[in-house]
Amino acid sequence: MAVLIAIEGIDGSGKGTQSALLVDHLHQQGHSVELLSFPRYEHTRFGAAIGEFLNGKFGQLDEVHPQLASLLFAGDRFESKDVILEAAESHDMVVFDRYVASNIAHQAAKLDEPQRLDLMQWIERIEHDVYGLPRPDLTILLDLPATAAQRLIAEKSARSYTDKAADLQEADSEYLERVRQVYRTLAASNGQWQVVDCLDGDDIRRIEDVAKELHSCVTKRLSMTERPE
Repeated sequence: MAVLIAIEGIDGSGKGTQSALLVDHLHQQGHSVELLSFPRYEHTRFGAAIGEFLNGKFGQLDEVHPQLASLLFAGDRFESKDVILEAAESHDMVVFDRYVASNIAHQAAKLDEPQRLDLMQWIERIEHDVYGLPRPDLTILLDLPATAAQRLIAEKSARSYTDKAADLQEADSEYLERVRQVYRTLAASNGQWQVVDCLDGDDIRRIEDVAKELHSCVTKRLSMTERPE
């Protein structure tokens, strides 16, 4: 089974860019690597429904209960389970641009305690225990405040699932900051997480500097002689 690495962070934090750079870096080191990005908007039925959800077809963010919304994102991965397992069996490493933690952070951010913790645990059980998706060996959080992330969102090129400058989640700065805080909670409570700060003071760090630190996190994980249970 491959080493599974998940790259996480709020919208605009650079997950897609850093995931691609990491894969290139690992290829140069001689590893066999596959990159899988979620949601898979154009490849699964659930992915297409997620695109509709993010475009507001089912209502605004506060009009769709997060437990129901979470099933779309979990379903996208369940529909992709064969793809995930095949990649894990045929490569040394698999890099996920968003994985299960993304679903947990985005949906739990819509609730307050104690409902928040209940939903976090419920999503994890659905994705890993019920759907049988493999757990990542390392999750790297690209930590960036929502105000800075929205500046980068404004610079994004067109996406296949929307014709808007920002989807429902990207357009809500307060919501994105709550998502960030859930991510930070997840990272603080799990030894398989590493956090890469994407700010240097008030300035967004250079892509190359973030990539170097991220690569270092992966190198340390690969140097371990034993994989965690």
